Amino acid sequence: MQILIINPNSDPEMTAAIQNSAESFAGGQFEVVTKPTPGAPKFIETYTDEVQAAPGMMQLVRVNEDEFDAIIVACHCDPNLDAIKEMTVKPVVGIGEASMKMATMLGHNFSVVTTAMHSIPGKLAQARRYHLQDLMVSVRAPEADASACEDEELFLQLAKAAVEEDLAEVIVLGCAGLTGMDKLIQEKLGVPVLDGVICALVIATGLVRCGLSTSKVLGYNPEY
Repeated sequence: MQILIINPNSDPEMTAAIQNSAESFAGGQFEVVTKPTPGAPKFIETYTDEVQAAPGMMQLVRVNEDEFDAIIVACHCDPNLDAIKEMTVKPVVGIGEASMKMATMLGHNFSVVTTAMHSIPGKLAQARRYHLQDLMVSVRAPEADASACEDEELFLQLAKAAVEEDLAEVIVLGCAGLTGMDKLIQEKLGVPVLDGVICALVIATGLVRCGLSTSKVLGYNPEY
């Protein structure tokens, strides 16, 4: 089995971090290849960034889809996810949708920990889009932008506040750049902590094994 992971931004360090986490989870049982998006911004932080990333993401799908069994969009805001689902018959999984929906299976509610206050309105809208607004009790972000995702203690404290003050039962790491922090925070807090990259791999590999993919009957059928 071969899984293509699209990093919607162009940052090589984040691409490498995603690849490392994915390879660790795969454990040699299947192949993962993470590719940055050509022509995309370094980070996906705004709606404009999402639009700018779209052509490169679609190009990656066109060039690579025949070689892979499933495709993962590795940005927690799931940029252009519907477009990618529409243009391929392969299973497509966004790390935001995967982690938020898996969180609802592991507790009565969840909180998202993200990297910037600017991201909070988008996370709230994303929860509504997935019909999870009643289960997401909070979105926690640092007062100063932390998009570099280097300060593990900072994100640990945000998650701790979500558990203790918001009564969150599950923590969702709301940025692909936070990949690899899940086990540390989970060990410290004693609650499930979800890395979206891993959640997407769990779902994508399961879909491939079951022979399932996106329905093409109506909404995702561009020729209907």
